[in-house]
Amino acid sequence: MAKQIHIRLDDAVYDAISQYIHGTNISMQDAVSTALMQFLMRKMRDSASDAAAFTFIDLFAGIGGMRIAYEQAGGHCVYSNEWNKYSRQTYFANFGEQPDDDITEVEENSIPDHDVLVAGFPCQPFSIAGVSKKQSLGRATGFEDKTQGTLFFDVCRILKAKRPKAFMLENVKNLKSHDRGRTFKVIMDSLEELDYEVFDAVLDGQSYVPQHRERILLVGFDRKRYGRGFTFSFNITHPEIKPVMKDILETDVDAKYTLTDKLWSYLQNYAAKHRAAGNGFGYGLAVPNGISRTLSARYYKDGSEILIEQEGKNPRRLTPRECARLQGFSDDFVIPVSDTQAYKQFGNSVVVPLMTDVAQLVVDKMKELDFEKEKEHPCNKTAATCSDDVATGKKVVVTA
Repeated sequence: MAKQIHIRLDDAVYDAISQYIHGTNISMQDAVSTALMQFLMRKMRDSASDAAAFTFIDLFAGIGGMRIAYEQAGGHCVYSNEWNKYSRQTYFANFGEQPDDDITEVEENSIPDHDVLVAGFPCQPFSIAGVSKKQSLGRATGFEDKTQGTLFFDVCRILKAKRPKAFMLENVKNLKSHDRGRTFKVIMDSLEELDYEVFDAVLDGQSYVPQHRERILLVGFDRKRYGRGFTFSFNITHPEIKPVMKDILETDVDAKYTLTDKLWSYLQNYAAKHRAAGNGFGYGLAVPNGISRTLSARYYKDGSEILIEQEGKNPRRLTPRECARLQGFSDDFVIPVSDTQAYKQFGNSVVVPLMTDVAQLVVDKMKELDFEKEKEHPCNKTAATCSDDVATGKKVVVTA
């Protein structure tokens, strides 16, 4: 329940807020409330950062699924970015932080230093026109040429400028086959050029949630810091008991989620038409003791890919809370937006417990590499820097 207070603002503060909200649908009250929340959360984060095992940034953050994963692995988020205003609303409601809204407008050196870069970047084709022209003229090309105009370019320029110890990138399974494999090749070549040791795997979240959801993950470690030749495994110990659909269903569901006779008739006729043509298109009825199809961002349209049977009624779509559970979000995760926006947000999100386990693997490997580096160079520097210290007569203490 909202509490009402009265505060006085200096003219300068009032004018600054008025200028900030001009042309938006944000009220003065909401702007002041948001500013106060961000100030308090920043103070709390500053205190928490001292105790955190590592720092990370959250790019293309969505509603914060990856942030939850890396916070549970012991990390402290020092920067976030998300362009969609409704996702930013959900992000703020849960983390008390308003992400930056356009990564292309952010100067890379303004981003805080961090240990891990986390990003669920969109899958976009790369234009080869400019690259082909340079190659025909015998000119060298790099990631700036190959990725320009895509959001992956922004990931690369931040990696180049900030050189985090590690990164984790998430995308749809079809990234490898996108644009006949050219998209994936440009990505891998770009990360190779940036001198990161990269590992990839396609993982399915169905051991954690009752949903078939395959995603590709790219994990990289800084070769300039750690060298080459080490390994990384996506070997995860899955939960012993796999959840099923009935585990995530609510008991008291509003009638508005039940399909109308018109929509249910349309979906049945649509499925019958495609079955007759030998296609697999159609609605999907989720079995209570089974798993569902992949939840997509288009679920808001008709919910046809995941329907729940009801005795004596037409099937119903999932509620937003059920969609949250299907992605592994806890029930205390706040959903402040409309059903339509919530369906889009959860459909675009990640399976949180799976990402949490992978995040822990990344953090454990980072610790292992840091330990090995410390053993090799107790001065906590690179081999070249340690050698320079010895050559210039600086005292270096080495312990056995």
